[in-house]
Amino acid sequence: MTPRINFLFQTSKTRILLGFCLLISSLSAQAQVPTPSGKVLYFPPNESAIWEERPLAELGWDQQALADMLAWLPTQDTRAFLILKDGKLVIEEYWGSKLTGVGEMDQNSFWYWASAGKTLTAALIGLAEEDKLLKIKDPTQKYLGKGWTAMADKEEKKIRLVHHLSFTTGLDDSVENLDDFSPEKLKFLAKPGTRWSYHNATYTLLQQTLVKASGLDFQSFYKEKLGNRIGMKGFWQSSGMENIFYSDARSMARFGLLLLAEGKWNGETLFSGDFLEKMTLSSQSLNPSYGYLTWLNGKKSYKMPGSQVVINDSLTPLAPADMYLALGENGQFLMVIPSQNMVIVRMGGAPGDHPVPDFLVRQIWDRFSKVIR
Repeated sequence: MTPRINFLFQTSKTRILLGFCLLISSLSAQAQVPTPSGKVLYFPPNESAIWEERPLAELGWDQQALADMLAWLPTQDTRAFLILKDGKLVIEEYWGSKLTGVGEMDQNSFWYWASAGKTLTAALIGLAEEDKLLKIKDPTQKYLGKGWTAMADKEEKKIRLVHHLSFTTGLDDSVENLDDFSPEKLKFLAKPGTRWSYHNATYTLLQQTLVKASGLDFQSFYKEKLGNRIGMKGFWQSSGMENIFYSDARSMARFGLLLLAEGKWNGETLFSGDFLEKMTLSSQSLNPSYGYLTWLNGKKSYKMPGSQVVINDSLTPLAPADMYLALGENGQFLMVIPSQNMVIVRMGGAPGDHPVPDFLVRQIWDRFSKVIR
């Protein structure tokens, strides 16, 4: 009897193994999904640490230039750096801080997005519009009520949600604290749509608008409509008068992959219509390098936060012209490059306290352009 029992056991194991292999093969096939434009992308499972890798040898990149860049990144207080190609991991590196002595990050470490969270908020507004909870052409008054500014009613009701998304509310940005959304701090300076200004308070009010429109707190809306649906980990945390998003680096990469996939995730549609397209196009002519709370490369000029000076150049000349970015203080970067089917994540610190350290983006591309050329 023993040989027969052993044979049956082996046969059972073989069948189980074969079934498991077929299941994995099926899941892998399901994860290779074409985008609306026909590109095929890999999507990592939502409830797993599995993330398929793309061998560097397949890409033909300059290995020495890549090694030089990866050696340089931690000297700039980079804590996490990820590159996705076709949705698959090519680079995933973590470091400690050489400047502060803080320990090394890893896949499970949470870090703040700073203003890179603006692009995530823009996506949530798009999802709310998709669900017919609001329209971006609606007056802000519809959700925040009369008196959300210190302006006369006839002027206040001219400001629409789209002006918040494009930073063209016309509210006075000469106040001491640009995060302060108290009505008495929000005064008229210019007609909506006629002046671009990186005014943080007007962005934060978008989050309050979404809460009013949905009846959910902001964290719940994020998790239900986006985070849980694509396997993101993270939370929103109040800090002063701001609301800051924290996540691991892979969650930022997941959001970038959603954008690269044009609002689709492994066959499921989160976005439809033209909101995502508008989000990544010039939202106005005053600063053509700005979409809906998202920075755009390849445009003829740009303005930086706190300045009305027009810089006649693209944001990052050595990067692909179609790249768009979520940028935050101290170098929280999410870069999406459709022409390369690529997503890049950088988290960490950076010299100075500029809200958008564009110089560091250019430094990265000074090096990375040599890797992929």
